[in-house]
Amino acid sequence: MSEVPNVYDTEPIPTAAMDEVNRILQSGDLFRYTSDNSPVALLEQEFAEKLGSKYALAVSSCSAALFLSLKALGLPRDARVMIPAFTFGAVPSAVVHADCIPVLCECGDNYRIDLDDFAAKLPHVDAVIISHMRGHTSDMDAIMQLCDDAGVPVVEDAAHSLGTQWDGRNIGTIGKIGCFSFQSYKLLNAGEGGIMITDDPNLIARAVIMSGAYEHNWKKHPVLLNSFAKWQNKLPLYNQRLNNLSATLIRPQLNELQRRVTDGRRNHDHVASQLNQSAWLSVPDSLPKEERAPDSIQFNLVDMTDTDTARFVEAAAAAGVKIQVFGQSPDNARAYWNWQFIGEIPDLPKTRAMLMKACDVRLPARLTLDECDVIAQIIVDAATATMTPARAYG
Repeated sequence: MSEVPNVYDTEPIPTAAMDEVNRILQSGDLFRYTSDNSPVALLEQEFAEKLGSKYALAVSSCSAALFLSLKALGLPRDARVMIPAFTFGAVPSAVVHADCIPVLCECGDNYRIDLDDFAAKLPHVDAVIISHMRGHTSDMDAIMQLCDDAGVPVVEDAAHSLGTQWDGRNIGTIGKIGCFSFQSYKLLNAGEGGIMITDDPNLIARAVIMSGAYEHNWKKHPVLLNSFAKWQNKLPLYNQRLNNLSATLIRPQLNELQRRVTDGRRNHDHVASQLNQSAWLSVPDSLPKEERAPDSIQFNLVDMTDTDTARFVEAAAAAGVKIQVFGQSPDNARAYWNWQFIGEIPDLPKTRAMLMKACDVRLPARLTLDECDVIAQIIVDAATATMTPARAYG
C-alpha cells in the first residue's frame, strides 16, 4: 500500500500574498482602521461580493461573529437561543457569552436537525443558530418557513460550509446573518479569524460598532453612515476586530475557493463510495437540494458494540488513519454532554445515539484520488478486521 497521506498539513498561502505581507510588516500597519481601504476593508467587500451579500464584517473568529450576531439582534439577557445538539462547543459558548441560554435541538443519524423536535421547541425560543456542522446542511426550506412564520431570526453558523449551496443559494445568505471561519482547518486559512455577512443595514451597523469601531472609526466602512451615526456611544465595544495581516493572507485564497470546493467534493464522494461498500460503514446521503463543500468525511458505524468501536479505531490508527468517534472521544468538544458550562445537560437520546457511532476523518481538498484510496482502504480494512471472526482450523 502507498504511504498514508498527512491530512493535517494545509495548502500553502498563495505567493500573491507574500509581497503585501512584507509591505505590511515593514510598515507595521496592522490595524484595520489606519486607512479607508485597509486589507480588512477590501476583504469585506470581496467576500460579500463572492457570497452575494450586501454587507460583511471581518472579526477575530467565527465565535466572535456568532456572538456579535446575537448582540446585533438586540436579544435581552437570558433570551433562549436554539442550536443543534450536534455542533462545536464554541457555538453554545457564543450563546452564553451573549448572556443568552442555549436550547439544544435533537439531530438524527444523518447529522441534521430533527425537524419534529425543532418545531416543538421553536415557540419557546427567541432566536435560532443553525450549525451546518461539518458541512451537513439541514432542510433550510422547512427551517426558514417555520422560523419566518414564528417571527424568529435565524443565524447561520457556516464555519464548515463555505462554498456549500442550498437550492442554488450560498449557505450563509439564507438566514438573517451568516458566520464563517478562517481557522486553519477551514477552506480559507488565516490561522484564526472569521466574518459575518447580512443584507440588513441596521444589523451590520450595530455589529460594526460593537466589534470595536470606537469613536468615528465606523466612518471607514464606506456604507451606511446614517445607520452608524445613530448608534455612536450607545453600544458596548467588544474589540473583536480582524487585523490587516490576517486579511492579507485570506484575500488571495478567495480565488482558490471554487477549486477547493470542487476537489473537496470529489474526494469526499470518492471515499464515500468505497466506505458504503462495507457492511459496517455508512455515509449518509446529502439532501436533494444540498450541494456540499466538504473537507472531511463523516460516517456511521453499523452493528458495532463499544468494544468493536474501540478495536476499529485502534486498527485504523495502527495503519496510519486517525478516526474520531464523536461520542467516544474523551472530552470531545462536539459531544453536548461535555458542555457543562450551559448548566443542566438535557436528555437527547437521538443525538447521543448518533454521536456514539458517528466517525470523523479529515479529507482535505489538496489530496489526490490515490491518496484518498489509501485512506478509504485503511478504514474499510479496519472495519473488516474488527467485524470478521478469525477462521478456526482443525
